[in-house]
Amino acid sequence: MKAKIEGKEINIEQKAEGLRVNGQLVPLELLSKDGDNYLYNLRGRNYKVEIVSTDEDSKEIVVKVNGKKTTVKLQDRYDELLASMGMDTKAGKKQGQVKAPMPGMVLKLIAQEGQQIAKGDSLLLLEAMKMENIIKSPVDGLIKKIYIAEKDKVEKNQVMIEFG
Repeated sequence: MKAKIEGKEINIEQKAEGLRVNGQLVPLELLSKDGDNYLYNLRGRNYKVEIVSTDEDSKEIVVKVNGKKTTVKLQDRYDELLASMGMDTKAGKKQGQVKAPMPGMVLKLIAQEGQQIAKGDSLLLLEAMKMENIIKSPVDGLIKKIYIAEKDKVEKNQVMIEFG
């Protein structure tokens, strides 16, 4: 998993031997946990960590470390895959469209034209690379036009749904 903290990108991996940050084993020890408050020890120094807020859609976490507020943006391997294919959701949000993230086949349409949709609502089920992917709405809005039907094959970046 990648994390972006104050403009710096780091790789984080949870391994059997412990936490690895940018390939280096980090001797991080959890001393206590109370709700969203944690106390860690790292190389003899204690760090008080509080989770202030989380946004699952944007994968952002706001934390306070020893009183200093920091925003952490997470990116897993699926986010990296979509970004490498040019399908991170930023483009669709700006255009009011949902585009196919990869070539595939529409298995099921969940949404309908004229339907009011909230950000994160399921729109359709797309089979791609032998996996079923639920495509969700990147925005709140009204579905103006659906350009695809069940069993249609779609190409990468093909407009499937337009918001009005």
